[in-house]
Amino acid sequence: MGEWKVGELARRTGLTVRALHHYDEIGLLRPTRRSAAGYRLYGEEDVARLHRIVSLKQLGFSLEEVREHLTLPHSLARVLELQIQRLRERIEAERQLCARLERIAERAKWLNGANGAAGAEGVSAEELLQAIEATIMFEKYYTPEQMKQLEERARELGEEHIKAVEAEWPQLIARVKECMARGVDPTSEEMLPLARRWKELVREFTGGDAGIARSVSQVYQNEPSARERTGLDAGVMQYVGKAMAVLGGWQ
Repeated sequence: MGEWKVGELARRTGLTVRALHHYDEIGLLRPTRRSAAGYRLYGEEDVARLHRIVSLKQLGFSLEEVREHLTLPHSLARVLELQIQRLRERIEAERQLCARLERIAERAKWLNGANGAAGAEGVSAEELLQAIEATIMFEKYYTPEQMKQLEERARELGEEHIKAVEAEWPQLIARVKECMARGVDPTSEEMLPLARRWKELVREFTGGDAGIARSVSQVYQNEPSARERTGLDAGVMQYVGKAMAVLGGWQ
């Protein structure tokens, strides 16, 4: 049966002696016994308990929550299952990040070919600022599940189609604003085809998911920069909304 002094246990696990001392002081991990000289000696059961502590901390639990979980009849296998599940979630998050970066890299290559020396690798500072802003907005308004859906939706639509839609949106918005400026009835035969196309493009992005549609709406309600960049102020949205009411709503 093995025993480890606190320094030996720290070296084997990568934890600090200070952390192990702290666990002892708060009663989270007390050594099985002490030597005649007063040294802490940890046994195999202590190592198993320490593994549970480390695993639960990696799962995001506070030390107080870890303490509560240690009183429950979790087997080592169950803790390992939880740890494996969290690692798989982390791997999936990293995969999604990798896919996003690959698309940015492809965009950078395209810009480099189209613009020549427009900033580092063909990406201007303004485009990088917009990319940062978009990333922050996505993290702020979309849940991880919605982000995953949008990633899958982007793969389904393909890069070329996405570029075509990105080019179509400003033209469509300009035509709607032109109708609005001329006082065209939003429920008229002139405006309704534009509203139908608007609805189609929104549905393409959301995939028909009502939760994602609500998140999109929150972005434009709460972020002035999003409205300024697209020209979708409250007046335009109200005007289009009247047309959408005739068409049965936004979705």
